[in-house]
Amino acid sequence: MGARLLLVRHGETEWHAENRYAGTSEVGLTDRGRRQAEGLAAHLTATGERITALYRSPQGRAAATAEPSARALGLEPVVLDDLREVHFGIAEGRVLSELDPQVVAAFRADPVAGAFPGAEPTAEAARRGAAALRTIAAREDGGRVLVVAHNTLIRLSLCELLGIPVRDYRRVFPRLENAAITEIGVDDDATSLRRFNLPTS
Repeated sequence: MGARLLLVRHGETEWHAENRYAGTSEVGLTDRGRRQAEGLAAHLTATGERITALYRSPQGRAAATAEPSARALGLEPVVLDDLREVHFGIAEGRVLSELDPQVVAAFRADPVAGAFPGAEPTAEAARRGAAALRTIAAREDGGRVLVVAHNTLIRLSLCELLGIPVRDYRRVFPRLENAAITEIGVDDDATSLRRFNLPTS
């Protein structure tokens, strides 16, 4: 039967407003990010989305984004460590203009072979995220699940699940908007993309 997963990137953070790589660093939501979290909850309530479970990353920005929806839907979030964001190595806390131009060029050309020094290997992160989403779908078979996670992890996971080369994740999925919904159907090894980057506020 499978499950429907509503994948949501957390609200805007202080670093994302400056285009800094947050990765596994702990960075709080901006006022706008908190409004986006409330907007997500309001959207889910207003549209009558029948959410049966809520999973989130262990990171604070995901927790703060999920909290209004958990409250509105009467659900207790399940924290799954493998939903954490990718660690970006030397890029953590920096904007691209602060890095060696050759490192940036290598990353843009091929984010797998040219991953930032010290970063979690891109292909491994893709497998980690995809496995986490398959685990959720298996646990919540037949359900409709809200999953609050992170921009890069979600895009990598989508590539892994949909059979898209992971090195193309930045081209195929340029950006997930904060608090937007991307819906997939997962049934064992079969994954379908149902909605992408649907704004909620």
